[in-house]
Amino acid sequence: MPADQPRPLTGRRRLFAALPVAGWVRGYRRELLRGDVLAGLTVWALIVPESVAYAEIAGVPPQNAFYAAPIALVGYALLGGSRFLIVGATSAAAVLSASTVNGVSGDPGAAVGLSAALAVIVGGVLVAAGAARLGFLTNFLAEPALVGFLFGMALTIMVRQAGKILGVPSGEGDFFQRLAKLLSQADDWSWTTITVGVAAVLSLLLLERVLPRLPASLIVLAAGLLLSQALNLHAHGVATVGRIPAAVPVPHLPGISSADWVELAGGSLGVALVVFAESYSIAGRFARLHGDEVKADREMVAVGAVNLAVGLFRGFAVSGSASRSAAAEGAGGRSPMVSLVAAVSVLFTGAFLTSLFTPLPEAVLGAIVIVAVKGFLRVGEMRRYATHDRPSLWIALTALIGVLVFDLLPGLLLAVLMSLLLFIAYSSTPRVAVLGLLPGTGVWGDLREHPRAVAAPGILVARPDGALFFGNVNRVRTAVKELVAASDRPPRAVVVDLTASYRLGLPVLDTLADLAADLDHQGVELHVARVRAGATRSLSRHPLHATLSPDRLHATVTDAVNALSDGRGPS
Repeated sequence: MPADQPRPLTGRRRLFAALPVAGWVRGYRRELLRGDVLAGLTVWALIVPESVAYAEIAGVPPQNAFYAAPIALVGYALLGGSRFLIVGATSAAAVLSASTVNGVSGDPGAAVGLSAALAVIVGGVLVAAGAARLGFLTNFLAEPALVGFLFGMALTIMVRQAGKILGVPSGEGDFFQRLAKLLSQADDWSWTTITVGVAAVLSLLLLERVLPRLPASLIVLAAGLLLSQALNLHAHGVATVGRIPAAVPVPHLPGISSADWVELAGGSLGVALVVFAESYSIAGRFARLHGDEVKADREMVAVGAVNLAVGLFRGFAVSGSASRSAAAEGAGGRSPMVSLVAAVSVLFTGAFLTSLFTPLPEAVLGAIVIVAVKGFLRVGEMRRYATHDRPSLWIALTALIGVLVFDLLPGLLLAVLMSLLLFIAYSSTPRVAVLGLLPGTGVWGDLREHPRAVAAPGILVARPDGALFFGNVNRVRTAVKELVAASDRPPRAVVVDLTASYRLGLPVLDTLADLAADLDHQGVELHVARVRAGATRSLSRHPLHATLSPDRLHATVTDAVNALSDGRGPS
């Protein structure tokens, strides 16, 4: 083989070259290392306390957080397309995992296996969906519905964690049932525990405000450990985490029955939707900020593969973390090396330092979670909806109330349903604009928007402002007939501009044929302009083509008007 000719890639090398890790490893620059190491340690400082807290939300022992965290970090560093996204346990993923698992079994002893199995199913769903190029589906979860869902989810998490700060169990059921349970136990509240919890919350809020670059949760966790040990808080009735075994991740298949796998599959779709929507929105935000690009389908495969791997190491569902990603970027992190540094640090913590968490007060963990999810209480966004977009406000409130009343998964399904209804409502009621020629140009514009535009004499030029499909074509047909009826002098022809329709299905073509027949009965000709290439193929195979061809099909609106005016356009 000539020396200047590149060596052919073997199967193993070709596989490595196709992975995102190949790109960033080849192009990695030494000057990035200092910032990446500092950012990795910052991420570690956030992961350790938050993951232990989120493990409790998910209903699994704290050591399972140490199984999941390094696998998630390494997995996304190898497969992910974002330089900045940090994947791991999050409040949304943890609480949805717990809700799904509790729907299958309320036995705490079964939670580990069920949570791991759920992560495997979620991963499989996302990998399959990404391979099928279904990443666009997350666009149908409307932002107002997601805002309302996350607002309700945050309130639900807060009321669940409030029991730890009050020193009483929060009970079972929806938000209002748990709140009522907490208030009914007012006589049993532990004021020592309340003091610890409130002090932790205030300390976290103060540190975030005064020293935002410091890892507030790690500082408060360390302070809680020291004070608990020094004051023997456990002896004063303050519940503590207790002994956490050393936690080094090793592969372990979820040992659950086939019936449980089937039951988990139903709830996994909602978990998968939120996990990916959360991850992709964060990755997209940083990509836009730094001029990068992330592909939805590839990200879906990456996040899915990470969840699948986490499930095979006794973890629970994971997602992209906004707070950790932002902290890593703020600390100078500029590559996935941040995740690898954090993974090594978490592995070391899990192997050798878990015994340090034994005296940690549960109230401190509750405080960390409550402060972590407060960012989901987007009151300002709700106020913006109320001021500028009332329909979006009602969608957000419906999703929020659905979560509070019906719990998380039904609330999520309600949010998805509201998103679909919003999409259907907007797409099924396109406005039909009447067009006129802008003087001195060849451009046809909406007469409402361009008062100087001139309508073609005796010709109605109409343009549906949206693609035609079976759900809206009848409305467009009715609107065109109403425009004809409302004209001072009935037009001798109607030109329909189909520039917005890239495809014409059979229901659309059938309805346009009906419109042509309706207008013919009134002595009005139907002409069609600007038919897209893909739509032309469908039209050529439909009887409507014979009705229109060759004199009523036009490349442009100007061509149609000129043909109808015998070569004389509107003055």
